[in-house]
Amino acid sequence: MIFDTHAHYDDEQFDEDRDELLKSMQDLGVGTIVDVSATYESCEKVLALAGKYPHVYAAIGVHPDEVGELNEDKIQHMKELCCNKKVVAVGEIGLDYYWDKENHDLQKEWFIRQLDLARKKEKPVIIHSREAAADTMEIMKEYASGLRGVIHCYSYSAEMAKEYVKMGYYIGIGGVVTFKNAKKLKQVVQEIPLESIVLETDCPYLAPVPYRGKRNSSLYLPYVAEEIAALKGAAAEDVVLQTEENARKLYGL
Repeated sequence: MIFDTHAHYDDEQFDEDRDELLKSMQDLGVGTIVDVSATYESCEKVLALAGKYPHVYAAIGVHPDEVGELNEDKIQHMKELCCNKKVVAVGEIGLDYYWDKENHDLQKEWFIRQLDLARKKEKPVIIHSREAAADTMEIMKEYASGLRGVIHCYSYSAEMAKEYVKMGYYIGIGGVVTFKNAKKLKQVVQEIPLESIVLETDCPYLAPVPYRGKRNSSLYLPYVAEEIAALKGAAAEDVVLQTEENARKLYGL
């Protein structure tokens, strides 16, 4: 069954039909979902969702755009939350120089602190990196030794993707790969092994064609699997099976 390695069902865009949608997933081919926190406040929300639905798991972390709200008490609380058996990763964490909402040095500081949290709690990491390729790689090489994880919503070159694969990381592929202008990402999919790819939505964002611009959900992941299959010369069913196996290895499930 399909494994969505990165979703945000705690987002307010799902307030009206969240319960109905999540309860329908397994009957419609989506077996497992990891709901990923982005703000400190959302850490509790994703954990509540994971506690309510057996097929939903949680990731605890703060997105680089939101690290200005972190302090010692909050990182300690996040450490405590990571002890919950439904928490499978620390994320999403990293660097974002596109929106530039937080000072770069502050982003780096809390990225490193959250990598350290993952190491202490023996969890994989979910890495967000946008227009910060060199700094992300530098920090990963220096501070993420021995960790495993996924480079979420991958947007860099095939060469860098191969470097992350050599380091033992998975590459997160979502709806963007179905966009006509996503030539660089299509090349990434062609050049890295299927054994290093996991499916993700980042929902409610980044819906694939033919739903581009609308609210995304895990139910649209077959379109992503089909595009990956076309790029790899494989069957969509094989893509679903392999990426589910990859995701279970990633999250230790």
